[in-house]
Amino acid sequence: MSLINYSSREINCKIVYYGPGLGGKTTNIQYVYDKVAPETKGKLVTLATEMDRTLFFDFLPLELGTVKGFKTRFHLYTVPGQVYYNASRKLILRGVDGIVFVADSQETRFDANIESLYNLHENLAEHRLDLAKIPFVMQYNKRDLPDAVPVSELDEELNPEGYTTFEAVAFKGVGVFDTLKCVAKLVLRNLQSDSPVTAQR
Repeated sequence: MSLINYSSREINCKIVYYGPGLGGKTTNIQYVYDKVAPETKGKLVTLATEMDRTLFFDFLPLELGTVKGFKTRFHLYTVPGQVYYNASRKLILRGVDGIVFVADSQETRFDANIESLYNLHENLAEHRLDLAKIPFVMQYNKRDLPDAVPVSELDEELNPEGYTTFEAVAFKGVGVFDTLKCVAKLVLRNLQSDSPVTAQR
């Protein structure tokens, strides 16, 4: 749920990158962080666990405009990919405004993608959220690898609902900003349709 900060006249929106471990969530966020202008972003924060990392930072996109006179500030989060950090995943999903699911295109990670997507639905249900009502896009990462599963097969298994998808090679930046811009615009469209927001003074 977006938070309005009246003193800075900003609406704060939370976008979470979800997906299996080592699928490219962290790479996406680090690439965005490196490319966003220094004066528009906050500090990149890393919460390191023994096996994985959670990253987050906020930035103020200048080209996406305002909502009802308020600037929009996006807070990007990754979730730990490993299953045994599920409590952290649930916590990070609280108050989410948009989700990017980063799927690993490698054939050996096919089942891990399915498991992670199922886990996303489960964790959203615990927050009484429905994916169909949240801005959501899918990114098929690691498209440059020789064992990458064809997009048609990924769509069939992971995306029967027909959500917007992007092919990506995140460490090269391919598809990274296309994915982010799409989910950000969906979040803004949600806000402009008079979705409820919580005031923060």
